[in-house]
Amino acid sequence: MRSFNHHLTSAIFLVSILAGCGNPSWISPDDDPDTLPPSSDGKMPVEGSILGGPGGLDINSLFGAGKTRPSGGAGNGIGVNAYVWRATLDTLSFLPLISADPFGGVIITDWYAPQETPNDRLKLNVYILDQTLSSESVKVAVFRQTKSSGSWVEATVQKETSVNLENQILVRARQLRIAAQRFSK
Repeated sequence: MRSFNHHLTSAIFLVSILAGCGNPSWISPDDDPDTLPPSSDGKMPVEGSILGGPGGLDINSLFGAGKTRPSGGAGNGIGVNAYVWRATLDTLSFLPLISADPFGGVIITDWYAPQETPNDRLKLNVYILDQTLSSESVKVAVFRQTKSSGSWVEATVQKETSVNLENQILVRARQLRIAAQRFSK
């Protein structure tokens, strides 16, 4: 009887923890640059909960069932195109990483101040959105700050900066794919 109660208590605890994995409605993607970008209609994507409600963890996605990703990318062992993933890491190799999630396709760098301009620093968030090797599969968010009176303040970033980084990543990904095709023949 004691073993049954212990297992029941453990199961209830585990379900309670998983139920708390929902996306709080009070967090806005605009509040934190480290969050994922909203969908094209401006709303954050919401998955079904393990307990059946909106938000939270979906048991099917936990085990990889119920969702299909388009094929056409290499590396089906991870959630994104392996060439784009590797190309992104290669392109950003000079930046310190905070987080790199190959299943979610998110790479977040720490702030980096080049030695040439110590009063100017940048941070990147890269979102790999698809398994295909296309221009829609990579989104780069660049954040820049300048030092003013001893504190860091937000500075503008030209839109071309993000586009140029996305293009560099895609060029490198294509080079990796071509090299892999040559090697496999």
